[in-house]
Amino acid sequence: MKKSNYILLWAIAIFLLAVAYLLLDKAVGFKPIFKEYVVGWGTLALINAGLAQSKHKSGFFWFLLSLLLGPIATFLLVLTGELDNK
Repeated sequence: MKKSNYILLWAIAIFLLAVAYLLLDKAVGFKPIFKEYVVGWGTLALINAGLAQSKHKSGFFWFLLSLLLGPIATFLLVLTGELDNK
């Protein structure tokens, strides 16, 4: 996949996360502690995406998986080895 396609996928993912956050904020009125939790979970997803890319894996896939599984995805990512590209 071309680099421009990855940038587009990342932009779409960040946009969708921002929209979901705003819609949930209006619907249920996040408490301040919950907002911090969402920011931390999103940061962990970004860190996992970078870690996955350093292991030559799909950063976008692991970003989305991390949004669903959080620290469990981090644990799975650390356990998996680097793919051989031979």
